[in-house]
Amino acid sequence: MSAVLEGTPDKRLALVTGRAYPEQAEETAHYLGTEVLPTTAYDFANGEMYVRFTEPVRGADVFIMQAHTQPINKWIMEQLIMIDAAKRASARSITVVAPFFGYSRQDKKHLGREPITAKLMFSLLQAAGADRVMTVDLHAAQEQGFFSGPVDHLTAMPVLLDYMRNRLPLDNTTIVSPDAGRIKVSEQWAAKLGGLPLAFIHKTRDTTRPNHAVAHGIIGDVKGRDCVVVDDMIDTAGTICEAVRTLHEHGAKSVTLVATHGLLSGPAVERLRDSGAKEIVLMDTVPIPEEKRLPNMTVLSTAPLLAAGIRSVFESRSVSNLLNGLPEDMRTRNIYA
Repeated sequence: MSAVLEGTPDKRLALVTGRAYPEQAEETAHYLGTEVLPTTAYDFANGEMYVRFTEPVRGADVFIMQAHTQPINKWIMEQLIMIDAAKRASARSITVVAPFFGYSRQDKKHLGREPITAKLMFSLLQAAGADRVMTVDLHAAQEQGFFSGPVDHLTAMPVLLDYMRNRLPLDNTTIVSPDAGRIKVSEQWAAKLGGLPLAFIHKTRDTTRPNHAVAHGIIGDVKGRDCVVVDDMIDTAGTICEAVRTLHEHGAKSVTLVATHGLLSGPAVERLRDSGAKEIVLMDTVPIPEEKRLPNMTVLSTAPLLAAGIRSVFESRSVSNLLNGLPEDMRTRNIYA
């Protein structure tokens, strides 16, 4: 099996990966019917990194995958180095694949003299030589405007929906938005599950304290209902566990947490263990090691979604069709990561 997938007419796809989460790239390559292009990568004594592709990529459409996970700044830098290597090796096109896009929460200024780091991230990728970016569930969809080239904004919603449909009695389920900013996504969930009732938690966030928000109340009826809280990420889990507590105080029968990005930083695992959530459903856009997995935690594979997106770009097909679900040949019985 070749590590370079031949296309027509005279198109070649090369999938390469950094060292942050190579297993994800290997599984994605499996769905594409190819292999990950081998690389030589190592750290110098002072922390600088070296990367070299061991096969030619001249004229190839190169997809550079990297998980923006801890230590996040190191892996972002490695991806930038790989972009530069591909550009200098005369790649036909370079697509950055970042399932979780680092710094995406810093998408606007809350206070004076703050950076807009999400914009800086896109600028760095473009300056390094990236032609397009592929990611999953940005913190704010309008961040796509920070990049002057195409941004393929995939969503994990169809994968998560397929899993959740048979998990709860839908006639007693309420979709809950954890804050006002996620109402639109929660509305889409409610509609796709047959017009379920919707509720949202009113909370305020202290912009001077990271990962800190306070829930003040719930708009909508959750008493005696099986509640599904839908969010884009769980980082330290403080705000999401506050949502669980608030829902239980208002009489919710059960609370299921669903999020695309399971960052699970700091005290997150302990908080989730003690939260009283019925189930926690995450995608593996970043690696979730066994020591962070709980008995009531389900981790679904992102690889089929990424493979479908990469194939659509490579074959110049519509990526927006993936909003309706994965192609049949990308569906698999083994949906777990």
